[in-house]
Amino acid sequence: MLEARGLAKRYPVVTGLRSLFSARRDSYVHAVDGIDLSVERGEVLGLVGESGCGKSTTGKLLVGLEQPTAGTIALDGEDLGALRRRDRRAFYRRVQMIFQDPYGSINPMHDVFSAVSRPLVYQGMRDAADIRRRVLAAMARVGLSPPEVFAGRHPHLLSGGQRQRLCIARAIVLEPRFLVADEPISMLDVSIKWDIIRLLRRLVGDEQLSMIYITHDLTTVPTLCHRVAIMYLGRIVEIGTPDEVLRAPKHPYTRALVASIPSIDPHRKRPPAQISGAIHSAIDLPTGCRFRDRCPIGDAGCAAQDPALHAVDGRAVACLKASSTAPAATADTVLPSGGA
Repeated sequence: MLEARGLAKRYPVVTGLRSLFSARRDSYVHAVDGIDLSVERGEVLGLVGESGCGKSTTGKLLVGLEQPTAGTIALDGEDLGALRRRDRRAFYRRVQMIFQDPYGSINPMHDVFSAVSRPLVYQGMRDAADIRRRVLAAMARVGLSPPEVFAGRHPHLLSGGQRQRLCIARAIVLEPRFLVADEPISMLDVSIKWDIIRLLRRLVGDEQLSMIYITHDLTTVPTLCHRVAIMYLGRIVEIGTPDEVLRAPKHPYTRALVASIPSIDPHRKRPPAQISGAIHSAIDLPTGCRFRDRCPIGDAGCAAQDPALHAVDGRAVACLKASSTAPAATADTVLPSGGA
């Protein structure tokens, strides 16, 4: 359904008048740097990585909130950039985003009905009865029931989980075909997180939506995602099924992520992740592999060649040594089996 090729986004380090005199006027932050993604109809692709790796920027590029510096995005073979320029309303009928912060992404002056109905009004709908029917139906689908009771409430009267359900209702009221969920559970209590995950899984199944699920929480990935992509410093370093990637990781960075997941067994001892230093600057990128300065198995060859994604044991891995190294850590006793 969705395909991105060579997708890149660079931000200038200095802008405005300062750029005329700054020594860094030709420097850029490489937030996303040439990634390829594809999502099938009804598929959920998880996008995982540490803060600053480019996950949210990728999501914003896919829904048109940011314009790519390079690359193409196609939905059902149609260029999304051209569609957005030609007909913005048609574009947003097909793609929508669920934001991370359910407190900051809702206008506190609007009640629930107004917040959910706003996309329909922007699309030019004027039939009040039809708008009400669609809004109440969307609210019921996300669990804001009875919808007639919640419709007149304002956001400050809702719990965190209810606010996120409101955001999801606002995203699906236009019946889009593609969703980006940007860390939709990161600001919720643990007891609420799994309710939202089950809701998203049900919506994907019932509506045959395609979705990019951006998260830091690796334990939720097997429950919701069909595939998972691991992102580091603007690049994707490993793609495969959750079972493949999280239970037998190939890339050293993926192994470090898996090793950092808290164990559900308090008596289980695991060696710490073999990773040193901090993430490299996204302005002055290293030569060769971007992970080599922190990698426990990197050598001079890693500095000379920037590895591309290639097939290793049925998945795609961007590592020159992926086929010759055994996983240092697995998530067999950490991750759920897939049912929540």
